[in-house]
Amino acid sequence: MTTTEEAPGLTRAAAAAVEAAREHLLGLQSPEGWWKGELETNVTMDAEDLLLRQFLGIRTAEETEEAARWIRSQQRPDGTWANFRGGPADLSTTIEAYLALRLAGDPADADHMLAAAKYARDAGGIEGSRVFTRIWLALFGQWSWDDLPVMPPELMFLPSRVPLNVYDWACWARQTIVPLTVLGSLRPVRPLPVDLAELRTGVAPPDDAKGWGRVFNALDRVLHVYEKAPVRPLRRAAMRRAADWIIARQEADGCWGGIQPPWVYSLMALNVLGYDLGHPVVERGLAGLERFTIRDERGRRLEACQSPVWDTVLAMNALADAGAAPDDPALVRAARWVIGEEVRGPGDWSVRRPGLPPGGWAFEFDNDVYPDTDDTAEAIMALRRVSLPEAEAPIERAVRWLEGMASKDGGYGAFDADNTRELCTKLPFCDFGAVIDPPSADVTAHVVEALAKEGLAESTVVKRAVVWLLKAQEADGSWFGRWGANHVYGTGGVVPALIAAGVRPEKPAIRRAVAWLEEHQNPDGGWGEDLRSYDDPAWIGRGESTASQTAWALLALLAAGERSAAVDAGVRWLVENQRPDGNWDEDQFTGTGFPGDFYINYHLYRLVFPISALGRYLRGAT
Repeated sequence: MTTTEEAPGLTRAAAAAVEAAREHLLGLQSPEGWWKGELETNVTMDAEDLLLRQFLGIRTAEETEEAARWIRSQQRPDGTWANFRGGPADLSTTIEAYLALRLAGDPADADHMLAAAKYARDAGGIEGSRVFTRIWLALFGQWSWDDLPVMPPELMFLPSRVPLNVYDWACWARQTIVPLTVLGSLRPVRPLPVDLAELRTGVAPPDDAKGWGRVFNALDRVLHVYEKAPVRPLRRAAMRRAADWIIARQEADGCWGGIQPPWVYSLMALNVLGYDLGHPVVERGLAGLERFTIRDERGRRLEACQSPVWDTVLAMNALADAGAAPDDPALVRAARWVIGEEVRGPGDWSVRRPGLPPGGWAFEFDNDVYPDTDDTAEAIMALRRVSLPEAEAPIERAVRWLEGMASKDGGYGAFDADNTRELCTKLPFCDFGAVIDPPSADVTAHVVEALAKEGLAESTVVKRAVVWLLKAQEADGSWFGRWGANHVYGTGGVVPALIAAGVRPEKPAIRRAVAWLEEHQNPDGGWGEDLRSYDDPAWIGRGESTASQTAWALLALLAAGERSAAVDAGVRWLVENQRPDGNWDEDQFTGTGFPGDFYINYHLYRLVFPISALGRYLRGAT
C-alpha cells in the first residue's frame, strides 16, 4: 500500500462533494423507483427514423423539421458528422445525415450541404459507405440491390449446430439480420423526392478481401445467381419462418430487443410482407418509438436504446457506497422496481444453454428475450445491499443463471454463452459493428465481483473466470474495455473484481495495473481515454479527463489499497470539477456500443461513478 500524509481538507471537500452529488441523484429518481439517464449516440438514429417514416409513408413535416434541427446542430464546421464528440468525420454517418436534411428541404447548394457533399465525395462517396448505409439507399432507389451482399432468408433453416446459423450471431446482430434477409429478398424500392448524384464518385472501392473474406465473396456471387431464381416453395417457407421469428420477439412495449436497428428493420420487413400500418404488431412498434423520443429546444432525437435497469442498479450501488443504509427508502423503492424487472422466461440464450433455468435482468424497460450477464451481475450486488427479504429468491435465481452462462473458456459474453464464431465476421455483409459476443474482460470482471461477493470466490466458475481475466491482461498491465472507453474502463472493472475474488493487492497483476493507471493519469489529476484508442493504439489511456473515467481509475486504485498522491489528485479533480448542482459536465462519450464503430454517452455515468469512487475513498479515510 502506498500512503501519503492525510489531507483533512481534501477529505472534507470529498464528503461535501458526495453529499451534493447524492442529493442530485436522489432528485432524479422516478416515483416508481428507477433511474434513467439519456443514452446519447449519433445522428444516424435520427436520420434512419425519418427514412423509416418515409418508407412507411408516415413522415410528417413537423417530425422532419424537428429531427433536421437536431441533425444540423450536430454538424461540425467542416460540414461533417462524427460518431462521438470530437471524433473523426464518419463517411456513412455524414451521408445518412445529408440525406435526412435533403428530405427536410435543405437545398444541395446550401453552404452546409456543399461542405458535407464535398467531404463525402473526397472520402469515397456512396460507393465507399458501409453496407448498412447502402441498404438504406437501396430501399429508396439510390443504390442497386444487385450491388449489395446477399443474406438469404433460407438461413432460418440452418440448425443451431451448423456454422452461420442465426444463433451464431450476437443477439443484436441476429435480430437485425433476420428482417434484413426479408428486405434483401423482396428488394422493395420506394423512390425519394430527391437524388444523391452529388454524393457519388463512380469509383468502386477496391476489393482487398483476404482468406475467408475471398471465399465468402465468391459465395456471395453464387448467392446472387440463386437470388435470380430461388426455390420458390423453400423461399416462401423461409419468409414465413422469418416473419414468425420476428413477431415472436417483439416486446411488450413494441420494441425489438430494446434497440433501434432490429426495431426499424423489423417494421419495414413486416410491412413489405403485407402487415399494414393498422396491424397490431406494426401499431405497437410505431407507438413504442415515442418513448425513445426526446424533444427539446435543439429538436427531436431518438435514443438508440434505453438503460433504466443498468442506470438503476449503478445508482443503487453508488448510494450504498456513499453510505446509504440498507433500509434507505430510495434504495428500497429502487430494489422493489428492480425485482419487478426480473426476467423469468427463456430467451435466445437458451439455445446454447437449454437446461439452464432462467433468471437475471436485461438492460431496458422491456426486453424479456435478452437478459444480460452484465446487468445481472450489477443487480445482484445492488440488491444485496438492501434490506428486502423478497430480493433473496431473485438473487438466487440470478446467481444460478450467471454460473450457467460461463463460456467454455471460463469468460463471459454479455448476452450469450460461447458466441464466438469468428467466421461470421468475415462475411461481406459485416463491415460495421461487432457481430459476435465473445467473452470480454469488463463483463467477466463484473460477474466475478458479483459471484465473489455472494461467497463463491472458491467456486470452479469463479476460479476459471479469474484465470481468464489474468490471461486477458494486456502486456502494459491494463485490460481492454469492450462496453466502456476503453482500457481505463476495463482496468477499472477488473482490479476490484480480482481483489473481491481473493487476489492480493501485492500480486504482479495488480501491481502492473496500478502502475499503468498511475502512468496514464493526466497532469490535471484526472483520467480520460479517447475513443480513438479502439482504432489507434497511440490513444490508449490518453484523452481529456472526464468524471466517469476518473472515477473508474479511482475505483481500481482504491480496491488495490492505494492511498497515494495519484488517488488524492484524482479525488481533487472530481471535487474541483463538480458543478454547483452536484453533477459533473461530461460531453465526451465514454460508453461503447461497437468498438471502432458506435459509441454512447450515458448521461448518468458522470454522476453515479464519481459518487461510488468518492464514497469508497471516504470509507477508506475513516
